[in-house]
Amino acid sequence: MTCNPPQWFERFITTPRLAPYQGAAKRGGTHAEELYRWNMQASEAFYPALSCLEICFRNALDEQLRARYRRADWWVSARLASHHSDKVKGVSSDLVRWKGYAPSPDDIVAELSFGFWVALLSRRYDRHLWVPALHRAFPGYHGAREPLRDSFEAMSFFRNRVMHHEPIHHRDLAADHAKIYRLLGYIEPDAVIWLREFDRAPEVLAMRPGR
Repeated sequence: MTCNPPQWFERFITTPRLAPYQGAAKRGGTHAEELYRWNMQASEAFYPALSCLEICFRNALDEQLRARYRRADWWVSARLASHHSDKVKGVSSDLVRWKGYAPSPDDIVAELSFGFWVALLSRRYDRHLWVPALHRAFPGYHGAREPLRDSFEAMSFFRNRVMHHEPIHHRDLAADHAKIYRLLGYIEPDAVIWLREFDRAPEVLAMRPGR
């Protein structure tokens, strides 16, 4: 790796975007280009774990809410805040435009954001959703609702940084990785075993330049 990045790199990976990498690279005895590349590799490596967590999380909540309200489109009966109801309606309208026909409840569930599902664990839904239904989505968890919500909110933020190609090199990524497994274990321990079979994140984290 040369000290100076190739010309195309400086042209297309702009100075403002490189700024978060330059100081960290210098402190680590490496180059911004190398750290930028590793940041991409780390983001890629986290994709399976984050995807597994998000999918299991939303489907676990959806399963409990379907049982609670005895209908697949449970949001029709649930007492959702207006802005959360609007999100469901917005997703449904978007799917009509994309598909050209009315979406199924499964279609809508798959399109609702990680943040939407995390919001269902908030205080405002404690009596209506958490106590009668959603706590059952986490058979491996025996603590209070709020710390669990905070952990999932942190993972939603991390997921968005990864998916939007933002810097993650400055984070304690080993702790992030451990948190994903911990949260997934609350939902389904067998999913943890399955994920470990192909999860490359530990391998990539060990390759961080300047270690």
